Amino acid sequence: MWKIAVGFIIFAGLALFILSKGGDINMGGETHGIEASHEPTPAASAPVVVPVTTPAAAASAPATEAK
Repeated sequence: MWKIAVGFIIFAGLALFILSKGGDINMGGETHGIEASHEPTPAASAPVVVPVTTPAAAASAPATEAK
């Protein structure tokens, strides 16, 4: 019986040693989406503002023709 306990302790120690030498190991399970990316996140920048034109605003705007 004591041989099983000693074997378990040796196996657990070996597993911890291998995991500690493995680098960036995620033991959190499956990850999907953006958080699964291993690339660093870009620095925050100013938000991009895109003007929105509605059909009513486009109809009321004066039309110019190129001559």
